[in-house]
Amino acid sequence: MYDWPEVRLATDALWAAIAAAVRARGLDAPDTLDRTRPPEDQWRDPGLLFSQTCGYPYATALRGTVRLVATPVYVAEGCEGPAYRSAIVARAGDPARGLADLRGRTAAYNAPNSQSGYSAFRSAVAPLASGKPFFSTVLETGGHLKSMQAVAEGNADCAAIDCVCWSMAEHYRVDLASRLKVIAWSDPAPALPFVTSGLRSDEEVAILRASLQDVFADPGTAATRRALLIAGAEVLDDATYDAIVLMEQNAVSAGYPALA
Repeated sequence: MYDWPEVRLATDALWAAIAAAVRARGLDAPDTLDRTRPPEDQWRDPGLLFSQTCGYPYATALRGTVRLVATPVYVAEGCEGPAYRSAIVARAGDPARGLADLRGRTAAYNAPNSQSGYSAFRSAVAPLASGKPFFSTVLETGGHLKSMQAVAEGNADCAAIDCVCWSMAEHYRVDLASRLKVIAWSDPAPALPFVTSGLRSDEEVAILRASLQDVFADPGTAATRRALLIAGAEVLDDATYDAIVLMEQNAVSAGYPALA
């Protein structure tokens, strides 16, 4: 889910290590990642071996279609163990200092099925909205980078950015990050899960988990993991992801079913 051009080589190297560990345990694994099909199609492929999905579609639509393998732990501001937050950003020179200052502004979001860019943003604003529209306009951008660019270029005033994406921007897109500032953080949610097909057996899931554990503990992958901001992974109870559903329900109950 964080397959930026700047880290693509690291992503491929990490997958090569995971695939080798999986094969060493007797489970077939492809040599390369599939970047040719939309993620939504891959997640629903019964032959899926390994992927990562946003927590919102996992919690609301994909349970049963995919199985939870593990939840990554990232090294980024806003992350704590296997949980993460959204950084709510505005332009660096904007006088806004908090969420309340964004009332009546234009908000950018990546997609309506995004936990970090939409649902967490809505949840953060809901207590201030009093059941009424909070933003004057909303703009769907198609991606976190595009949301950051929309704010930096003045096409939107604010956006909620996955904190891992925000940290990556600070590392790899300094020119963009320097034009923005964080004015608030969302509540935490479980990070974007690693998943496999819902048809995979318990034994296959165990192989994937053991392979991840080995690769993430291997000093030989340290530089690769550092480039991807990955510290490790934890196996969470599936019910942990109910927090994402509850976050949405609370916003709707507050009379704020949509970001506008």
